[in-house]
Amino acid sequence: MLSTSLSLLPAGIINGFMFGAIYALVALGLTLIYGVLHIINFAHGAMLMLALYSAYFLFKILNIDPYVAILIVTPASFIFGYVIYRWGIGKLSGGKDQNILLITLGLSIILENAALFFFTGDQQTISLSYSYDSLDLGFLYLSYPKLISFIASLVICGLLWMLMTLTDLGKAIRAVAKQREGARLVGIDVEHVFAVTFGIGIACLGAAGCMLLPIFYVDPYTKRLCHYRFYHCCFGGHGQYRWGFARRFYYWNNRICRGAASG
Repeated sequence: MLSTSLSLLPAGIINGFMFGAIYALVALGLTLIYGVLHIINFAHGAMLMLALYSAYFLFKILNIDPYVAILIVTPASFIFGYVIYRWGIGKLSGGKDQNILLITLGLSIILENAALFFFTGDQQTISLSYSYDSLDLGFLYLSYPKLISFIASLVICGLLWMLMTLTDLGKAIRAVAKQREGARLVGIDVEHVFAVTFGIGIACLGAAGCMLLPIFYVDPYTKRLCHYRFYHCCFGGHGQYRWGFARRFYYWNNRICRGAASG
């Protein structure tokens, strides 16, 4: 029994990395929003569900591969997030954080029930031509969709890190996160930065939704995936980008390896 569990351990660790990269991307979006706006986006899970449905219908109607759909869904998600915050959440909240919490909670309920009404509660999946193709590692067959999702997640997280550390926009976002009033005094448009940050966080969801679809399913209750993302943010550190990603990898590896060990 013990030897069987130990033989599954390497596969569990690798699978943990595959899934952990995608979930870390989702959590990074949430962490970015919290780190700058200092609020928890309760609609994060519902927006992930919308991203999954967007990738699903692009595949079903236009036959666009979910990984190619990243180039469509990600910028569309950014625009959606920017507009929702700049002319929705930001205007209605009156600058009060508690109002933002209530608005995002209400938005989550609206999106979930709208999806349930229009798309029904059935779980939807897709099958790609390479869904069952895999890379033989000797002790594990690693499916190509998981491998592609893993690499794409690392690339996007790397691009996000470069944006935050090497660009003027990233410097402005970090300045607003650290001292919003001081940033306003030196001429930074704080509300614009808030909206851009919210848009980037939702863009992370757009990319993650496209990468999740080939290896997961979508239904109006997919938002429950973000229950783990809230834990990731607490465990990885709100607004802590450098170590948060590694800690989220550790969390998901721990979950999968415990499952393998229990048989």
